[in-house]
Amino acid sequence: MARSLFRWLGVVGLTAALWAAFGCGDDKSTSSITPPAAHDSTYTADHLSANDFALVPDSTFTLAQSSFRIFYGHTSHGSQIMTGLNLLHDENPTLQLPTFHEVSDDLGGTGDTSWAPITRAWLDAHPEYNMAMWSWCGGVSGNTVEGINIYLNALAGLEADYPNVTFVYMTGHLDGTGVDGNLYARNNQIRAFCAANGKLLFDFADIESYDPAGVYYPDETDACGWCSDWCSTRDCDECSCAHSHCYNCYRKGRAFWWMLARLSDWDGE
Repeated sequence: MARSLFRWLGVVGLTAALWAAFGCGDDKSTSSITPPAAHDSTYTADHLSANDFALVPDSTFTLAQSSFRIFYGHTSHGSQIMTGLNLLHDENPTLQLPTFHEVSDDLGGTGDTSWAPITRAWLDAHPEYNMAMWSWCGGVSGNTVEGINIYLNALAGLEADYPNVTFVYMTGHLDGTGVDGNLYARNNQIRAFCAANGKLLFDFADIESYDPAGVYYPDETDACGWCSDWCSTRDCDECSCAHSHCYNCYRKGRAFWWMLARLSDWDGE
C-alpha cells in the first residue's frame, strides 16, 4: 500500500555497526553542539524508503538524474551505496546514475574533521555541485558523545557556509553489539540531532536492521545474515558488496534513489 514516508527523524532504537575499519582514524577531541540554522531537507532514507523505491515514478527518476551533482567521500563500507546504484542500473538501464565525484576517504574516528577541508576545496572549485555526503568506515562503534558532536558541528558548519548545497548525514554500520552497545547510542545521537535540527539523514544502520517484511534484527552485523536467509527463497542478484551481502547493497541503492526522489519534490505517494 502506498503511503507517505515524509517524516521527521526520531530517536529510533535499532542499530549497531561492524568495525571493519580500513584506514579509519581515531583522533580524539571534545566539543559541544552549536545549533545550526533550520534546513528544509527533513527526510530520512531508511529501510522503509528501500521498500517504497518501487513507488517512485519514472519521471521523478529522470528529474533526479539531471538535478544532482554529488560529491561523495567514502571507503569500502560507503561503496555499498554505489554498488547498489549500479545494480539498479543493471536491472533497469533507464536508471542512469546522477553525476558523482567520489573521494577515497571517510569520516574517520573520534574527533576527525580532516574530511571538512577536502569538501570545502571541492565545492569552492566546483560550484555546480549541489550535494555532498561522507560515510563512516567503522568510526561510530568506538566513538564518544563528544566525538559525534564534533562530526555534527563540522557538517552543520559546512551547511551554513554552502547554503545551496544539500548535505547528507549518516549513521554508522552495524557491528553486532545490539541495543546495549555504544554504536546503538551514538547512532541514536545522530538521529536525534537530525530530528531536532531538520537534517537530511541516510540511515545506513536502519537499512541493515530490517528485512523488507519489517522484521527487526537488532543484533546483526553489516554482514547482513538476514539477507542470506531472505535470498535463500527469492531471486536476488549476486555481486561483490564490500563487507556484506549483495542484497544489502541493493537495498541501500533503493533507499538512495528514494531520497533523491523526495528531494525532487515527489510526495511519496
